[in-house]
Amino acid sequence: MNKSKRTGASPGMVLERPLGRRIRDNWQLYAMLAVPVILTIIYKYIPMYGIQIAFRDYKASRGFAGSEWIGLEWFWRFFSAPTFWRMIKNTILLSFYSLLWGFPIPIILALMLNQMRFHKFKRVTQTVLYAPHFISTMVICGMIRIFLSPSGGLINLIAGTSIDFLTESAAFRTIYIASGIWQDAGWGIIVYMATLSSVDTSLYEAAKVDGASMFQRIIHIDLPQLASVMVLNLIMSAGGLMNVGFEKVWLLQTDLNKAASDVIAVYVYQQGIENAKYSYSTAVGLFNTVVNIILLIVVNKIAGKISEDTSFI
Repeated sequence: MNKSKRTGASPGMVLERPLGRRIRDNWQLYAMLAVPVILTIIYKYIPMYGIQIAFRDYKASRGFAGSEWIGLEWFWRFFSAPTFWRMIKNTILLSFYSLLWGFPIPIILALMLNQMRFHKFKRVTQTVLYAPHFISTMVICGMIRIFLSPSGGLINLIAGTSIDFLTESAAFRTIYIASGIWQDAGWGIIVYMATLSSVDTSLYEAAKVDGASMFQRIIHIDLPQLASVMVLNLIMSAGGLMNVGFEKVWLLQTDLNKAASDVIAVYVYQQGIENAKYSYSTAVGLFNTVVNIILLIVVNKIAGKISEDTSFI
């Protein structure tokens, strides 16, 4: 009896090599892969062991095992905090408005840049748009404070006023969202520009021959090419809906704008670092993470119903 009959395989079927053989034959690639895998395990998975302090009355002197197990007490304390609903509202609104206004801007910029035919001007424009992304958040916040200063600030000089915008709760969301768009929109167009660069130029030529305008070419050629990337970016953005950037909020927050700037990330820092309430801050952070995971799954399922190519869960 030949080997193909003994194994139940057809004569033309190539038998898959054992895992050990594949590792021996490609050990260099597996060795390179081992480095990021080990680092991920050390810095991402092993620290998850510390999540248990969210369910304990953690004392550093007693360690994990010696600290009393109290279950969900810290979570109930957070849910009953006087500022709980304000923090939830501010966190969701800042993230939602950032997504609402910030998500389409890179797409629009990419479509505009793709239509430019003067390549030198196009490269200069791209560089100008990318540059703010490489400025640290602390410097960005310093610039914002200078621009919005009531005495000599650029905005007040243009408007002819002397308003301290950073003390106005009503202005905080606009400042946060506008500065975020300015800082990250240029960087966000990279993926879209890369996608558009792969579009067959013959499609544009055929559209021109048929008399299609620039707007029609964008609608019927560019946007369909960007659809899958747009949905993927939307999923990733929605998955971090509760993750408002801590650093910028912390640097721009004042006692007078807390009604709009009091968010979960800042609260976790204040409770965990300033007040040394490690268990409580861990419980709040864990709640925030669970909500993000739920949002990510829900948005991905919705996107999966729209397009099977964008469902990954």
